[in-house]
Amino acid sequence: MQGEPFFGLNPYHVALAVLGIVVILARWLPRLISKREPAAAPLMILFGAGVALLLPDILTLPDPRETPLPWELVSELTVIVALFGSGMRLDELRPWKRWGATFRMLGIAMPLTIFAVALLGVGLEGMTVAGAILLGAVLAPTDPVLAADVQVGPPQEGKEHPVRFTLTTEAALNDGLAFPFVYLGLIVAAEGLNPGAWAFDWLWRDVLYRIAVGTVVGWLGAKALGYVLFRLPPDAALAQTGSGVVALAGILLCYGSTELIEGYGFMAVAVLGLTLRRIEKDHQFHRRLHDFSESIENALTAALLVALGTMLPLLIADLTWMQVALALVFLLVIRPVAGWVAMAGMGMDPRDRGIVAVYGVRGIGSIYYLCYAGSHMEFLNEDALWSLVALVILASTLLHGFSVGWAMERSSETPRG
Repeated sequence: MQGEPFFGLNPYHVALAVLGIVVILARWLPRLISKREPAAAPLMILFGAGVALLLPDILTLPDPRETPLPWELVSELTVIVALFGSGMRLDELRPWKRWGATFRMLGIAMPLTIFAVALLGVGLEGMTVAGAILLGAVLAPTDPVLAADVQVGPPQEGKEHPVRFTLTTEAALNDGLAFPFVYLGLIVAAEGLNPGAWAFDWLWRDVLYRIAVGTVVGWLGAKALGYVLFRLPPDAALAQTGSGVVALAGILLCYGSTELIEGYGFMAVAVLGLTLRRIEKDHQFHRRLHDFSESIENALTAALLVALGTMLPLLIADLTWMQVALALVFLLVIRPVAGWVAMAGMGMDPRDRGIVAVYGVRGIGSIYYLCYAGSHMEFLNEDALWSLVALVILASTLLHGFSVGWAMERSSETPRG
């Protein structure tokens, strides 16, 4: 229209351009110093925060504390794709003794971490018991999205060193296993600290039933999807087409079906990836499925990290020194000590034991759990929870991202020369 400026600065288009610039810079700048990838994640968050401070009126994303649903949906999709990919990466599951370290990290380290975080949340931060339990559940699981550099390689590539195998399988399974504690926090918030009123229902429904359903549906879904992909029809199977979109379709079908019958969808898609990889395990289609799902995962992760960065100045505006101390204690003491204790008696090389204990990256999964809890119940400590979790994610990506390459070079995977 006449009189309007020729160049209109549409905030949406500016946001898209800024997102592209931030992702390119975060991926490119580390290459000037090193060939390692992990530094991109913290840079995306930091650059996003810088954009929010420089252009406060252009980026108008919803505050996750007030409007958690968009954040919940995007982080949920990112996590389920990443969980499937983690299962798909593993070339060999046997011998079964390889799982000893994984089961210890899931059955000992994770509950210890949740208990320690909840105890500190109540004792040091003055949180309610429900909020402290939720904080422990949100921070306990390692992230399948941001921990790729310590996981095994893509299908048929090998590199399944015990450290990588343990961290991959832990990341694949602990998101589903943390969910019972999220529900525990919600139950305590709703009904109070009276285990006699809810303990039995929580144990059989939120622990036993939901985990069992997720495991069974994931296994059955993989068998059905494998039959469709590789064997039906025998002369024109889908695996011959090279269409990786089947991976996304299978993930969504498995996850949605599991959630409909009140199982843990996170558990189901991890088992889906683990089981599907065993079917025609030498077929090249597995690599195409993995690469397609990884591309979706990387795109969603980049958008989420930049978005988190733009929210960071707002989320940490009321951060206290006690919360900073709690975040550092969690990353530098609680997780490493819990992991080290869990691995006692395994006979693992001390260097490897230390890496498994320390490198539990926090990220997209924590965003999802906190959004999920926030959309189901209003917590008294919600602002404090967001401040603390945002800081932990930033600190975790910084500490782990910039040091993981150095640590892996000193594991038994890379013999000292």
